[in-house]
Amino acid sequence: MEDVSERYGYKPMLRWNPQVEEYFIKAYGADHFSRISNALTHPSCYSCVRVNTLKSTSDAVIQKLMAIMKETEHDDANENLSKYDANVNADTGLKQKGCLKETNISLNLSDCSKVTNALYENFQNGPISKCQVPGLDYVVFVRGSGPHVIDYGYIHEKPPKEVIVSRKCAEAVLRGAQVYVPGVMACSAHVEKGEKIAVSVAVEQPGPDGGWGLGITRGTVLQGLETDPYYFERNGLYIGQGRAMMSRAGMFRVLEGIAVDMNNRVFKLPSFNDVLEGEIFLQNLPSIVTAHALDPQKGERILDMCAAPGGKTTAIAILMKNEGQVVAVDRSHNKVLDIQKLAAEMGLNCITTYKLDALKAVCQRNDSNSTTDLCCSKEDDGVTSLNSDMLSLHVERESSITTEGMNDKSRKENGSNSTEKANERTYVSKADIRKNMRRIRNGPGRSQSSGGRVQNSKGFYPNSFDRVLLDAPCSALGLRPRLFAGEETIQSLRNHAKYQRRMFDQAVQLARPGGVIVYSTCTINPGENEALVRYALDKYKFLSLAQQHPSIGGPGLVGHCEFPDGYIEEWLKPDEEKLVQRFDPSSPLDTIGFFIAKFVVGSKDC
Repeated sequence: MEDVSERYGYKPMLRWNPQVEEYFIKAYGADHFSRISNALTHPSCYSCVRVNTLKSTSDAVIQKLMAIMKETEHDDANENLSKYDANVNADTGLKQKGCLKETNISLNLSDCSKVTNALYENFQNGPISKCQVPGLDYVVFVRGSGPHVIDYGYIHEKPPKEVIVSRKCAEAVLRGAQVYVPGVMACSAHVEKGEKIAVSVAVEQPGPDGGWGLGITRGTVLQGLETDPYYFERNGLYIGQGRAMMSRAGMFRVLEGIAVDMNNRVFKLPSFNDVLEGEIFLQNLPSIVTAHALDPQKGERILDMCAAPGGKTTAIAILMKNEGQVVAVDRSHNKVLDIQKLAAEMGLNCITTYKLDALKAVCQRNDSNSTTDLCCSKEDDGVTSLNSDMLSLHVERESSITTEGMNDKSRKENGSNSTEKANERTYVSKADIRKNMRRIRNGPGRSQSSGGRVQNSKGFYPNSFDRVLLDAPCSALGLRPRLFAGEETIQSLRNHAKYQRRMFDQAVQLARPGGVIVYSTCTINPGENEALVRYALDKYKFLSLAQQHPSIGGPGLVGHCEFPDGYIEEWLKPDEEKLVQRFDPSSPLDTIGFFIAKFVVGSKDC
């Protein structure tokens, strides 16, 4: 007879590419990597809220969130504290008993315990409390709970009705989202609106060609039999129960909407979407620490090289008290719009946004005297200007463009100055004049409409920023919850590292002597973390690692890793590990996997 508790439970096992798994076992040790892999399949036990101190205070936000939770009768956050307590004590006990001996990470238990104890003490005071870590008092923790055991109503030979959702949909549901129509892959027959329904997840499986795939045709009918797709593979992959918001036919007929309203979850985390807009921002704790590590000061010029969605950008601007200039760039038009929207919500006008590929962030000075070549002409803010048509359009519409992130007065003053300078050095053809006359007569097109306009940049001159943040695109193997990791190979991990080194080369050129560069990723891969630091310090002798504040993460990896193909990946040298922060998802701090390194730029003439 089938073990119902085993089938209708949540006990996922993260699958990796075999070579990648072997590599991580070498880096962390088998026992430690097993705990990391298990931690990645669960969401954090708490949500982290960053308060916009320019608009509110932590105490005021806590009161408002408590009121909201009471209104929605969300008392789930008070449940299962004893289970959380036991888990924390068990994890701490494991570390004190020396279970990390296999790994080359030497945890600083005293620092880790201080942070963990502060976090735990917060939760003793209620479901919402202020962070006690010095310097992070504007961070609010909201406790969640889980994993919970759910009764799906199984009766012998009469399994519950259910839907199978995609892996990405399931990961979102574990973070607190609802089940939306595009995420539904299969559904039991005769499901009607309002019925109680179980939700399971189909995870990619090895294919005959050596790759991974999901062999389910969307719209498949589930019979509750062993012949159903992924029947045995879904054992232990049930993520909750909810109420069908539409019939089975509706789920596969419409293109959008909520398919299942999740009211009984394995993990219960409060959702604050669209709550207190402009006052709070949900952000992982290591990401908040990253902005602090940069240590932005009032009046400085700071570059966020891969800024979307804008969380760290706005955190930096708030730490600067909205005084100075934060230049935020991203290569995606829509993502730049998202940054603009977030900055506007938070009332930040020191943020300037541009569409720019971080690999092309540096513009070298051009010796050419051509008056029509604006590639290396420089605006007041150090950004290379665009073609004459766009310059003219900018002049005409200066007061309505929001991407510059300035107040009305400064926009007009800078617009006037840039008009005079642009006219002095730019040849405007008759065709451009006619085009602008048509725009004046017919109005701006959609791409030039206020709120939809994104200004392009050709790059910035070397040494033009006081501080540079490179939160690099990465393999994201530290994000949680994660139900599959098999897509990454040794070669793809190396490709990520090459890409990051090229971006770091750009960051080094843009930071002035005496400035600061902060590099961060959300991955557990040493090749994208410690190996990048080794590359930076070996190539640029004028760079040195700097102490970070606050320092609540663990130390980095020391040593190297030799691969079967003979390639040797060098990591940190002794004593360097204390100057970086590595956030371990299996540690009692219970964060995502994350890495932060801070560099001070010395004289480049050496």
